[in-house]
Amino acid sequence: MIALTVGLAVLVGVALGLLGGGGSILTVPLLAYVAGMDAKQAIATSLLVVGVTSAVGAISHARAGRVQWRTGLTFGAASMVGAYAGGVLARFLPGTMLLIGFAVMMIATAVAMLRGGKNAAATARAGGLPLPKVLTEGVVVGLVTGLVGAGGGFLVVPALALLGGLPMPVAVGTSLIVIAMKSFAGLAGYLSSTAIDWTVALWVTAAAVVGALVGARLTALVKPDSLRKVFGWFVLAMSSVILAQEIHLSAGIAAAALTAVAAVMTVACTRYAHCPLRRLTNALAPRSAPA
Repeated sequence: MIALTVGLAVLVGVALGLLGGGGSILTVPLLAYVAGMDAKQAIATSLLVVGVTSAVGAISHARAGRVQWRTGLTFGAASMVGAYAGGVLARFLPGTMLLIGFAVMMIATAVAMLRGGKNAAATARAGGLPLPKVLTEGVVVGLVTGLVGAGGGFLVVPALALLGGLPMPVAVGTSLIVIAMKSFAGLAGYLSSTAIDWTVALWVTAAAVVGALVGARLTALVKPDSLRKVFGWFVLAMSSVILAQEIHLSAGIAAAALTAVAAVMTVACTRYAHCPLRRLTNALAPRSAPA
């Protein structure tokens, strides 16, 4: 099982390097369901794996000019405060509750990614987030990271791309800096109450690093809009797996079925003028006041 865990860890690194996130979404289930760790040990180990892998993956992005250092370091510093607090608070919550909360956040953020292209462009024209909002976003995202062990790419990338106005490739590269900073802070919080298997952790980390270097090289070959959409659907799919494991198989199947229906409708709306999803969106959109 350790050999299988290490082999699958390469995919964790590819996800981090290519998408700027997704590493924890894969790492936590990998360590809990394949390596056999309990939930909190898996979360703590995930923070180590994702933190190191993100730091290494960020190097390739930085060399390619896909890192916005000022935004990343500011966001990262704020998120470290929240991540450490979350890591400490996690000792008071059951592991199942943490993972279910993680899945809910995945769904909400995936929906934002799939709908957020126009918002990103508008924010970019407006000059991005002011400093107070950057700090607030950082603390909140860090708190989630510390609680559920998520490196937070599925939260950081939308915050940087949709709210911060960064192009998707730059948001991905910058997110790796943020993820590394707050993952290590969250790990520090967890280590105050949770022990990890350092041998397994180091083997998984080494494998994930290899994958991250491969994923970073692939980023430049993918169109930004396509990358954003793939990221959103990927997060939705993985949320179904966690719901199936932590609640009931039927919950995961229901979530997966809804994701499949949404995907089919989305594809249909790109090809046909008469689309129920488009009509629903238009009906829910706020109407402008008459002049």
